[in-house]
Amino acid sequence: MEPHPPQNPPPPTADEPGWPERPKNIRRLIALTVVLCAVVVTADLFYSKHGHYGFEDITGFHALYGFLSYVGLVLIAGQLRKFLKREEDYYD
Repeated sequence: MEPHPPQNPPPPTADEPGWPERPKNIRRLIALTVVLCAVVVTADLFYSKHGHYGFEDITGFHALYGFLSYVGLVLIAGQLRKFLKREEDYYD
């Protein structure tokens, strides 16, 4: 007797949220992000830093600097969008 091939689940409909939009998975992604950030900042405690400036030796400085840079880029992009956006039928 031949085994049956595995059945693929039906594709999600347009009304169903994708996996990153489900509340359970959102909480998991946030928790994973927090854990990864904590691991990186904790790892910062266990090696010797040799920065050019004194503030570079502060624990978690590079993580904070990267986060603030990312937030700044997002805010600047939001303002830049006001100048660059086009009408919906611009290319028609």
